Amino acid sequence: MTSVAGLVGLGAMGKGMAQSLRRAGYAPHVFDVRPEIASAFAEEGGAFASPSLAALAGQCDVIVSVVVNAAQTEAVLFGPGGCAAAMRPGSVFVMCSTVDPNWSIALEKRLHALGLLYIDAPISGGAAKAASGEMTMMTSGAPAAYAKAESVLDAMAGKVYKLGDSAGAGSKVKIINQLLAGVHIAAAAEAMALGLREGVDAAALYEVITHSAGNSWMFENRMAHVLAADYTPLSAVDIFVKDLGLVLDMARASKFPLPLSSTAHQMFMQASTAGFATEDDSAVIKIFPGIELPKKS
Repeated sequence: MTSVAGLVGLGAMGKGMAQSLRRAGYAPHVFDVRPEIASAFAEEGGAFASPSLAALAGQCDVIVSVVVNAAQTEAVLFGPGGCAAAMRPGSVFVMCSTVDPNWSIALEKRLHALGLLYIDAPISGGAAKAASGEMTMMTSGAPAAYAKAESVLDAMAGKVYKLGDSAGAGSKVKIINQLLAGVHIAAAAEAMALGLREGVDAAALYEVITHSAGNSWMFENRMAHVLAADYTPLSAVDIFVKDLGLVLDMARASKFPLPLSSTAHQMFMQASTAGFATEDDSAVIKIFPGIELPKKS
């Protein structure tokens, strides 16, 4: 292994990805805005906690950024003490956030102008698959970037899809995935809410649907959170306010109608403004009136 890997952002997905790198034989340099999180991860062994973004950038050939959005990615690269100024020429920045594809295309050009390589690499699969190295990466970038970063990508993901030789395609595919994910969560919540309204036993409904044609991965995963009355945010309501907003922005540019996405976006915005912004995205079910949600046993 020739590449030294760094990872920024030890949240629900990033920590699992760092664990996968460590399991694959890398000793990743890690950074998080919460220094104690990075230190605790390093103390487990097989990793180094970087005191700053610049310090991490100076040590690594490949930097994987696992932050929430474009604004945070911008700060990681170009904020005070950011990575871009400290990265060595020819090193690779791997961007795993869900962002506007046009922003990602522009970022590739900005980094190329600095002599840096870039891979547009949004991720999907959830925290458990990130931790087991089985998540999906939707990537696009120049062949030179893949040549340096491919082994790092393979260490973190079960599926690494190469969707083009420049930035943008990865983010476009991720946006379409988020269209389906958001609509499926909203539909799952609507179905469970109707069942509750009609007096159907919630656990029985869940059992039947998860073994029937109406099931979806999102119904099976998120409605389990509802049954457990556990709205700990593995993916928060506001993530889908953002992501479905990106879906609609992309479609609006070409005047393409997305009626289901528009409705789902309104549902998540309603949940957010009702006070559930930072709860698990399954909390979108709380917008439905006249139902009694399951309580913690």
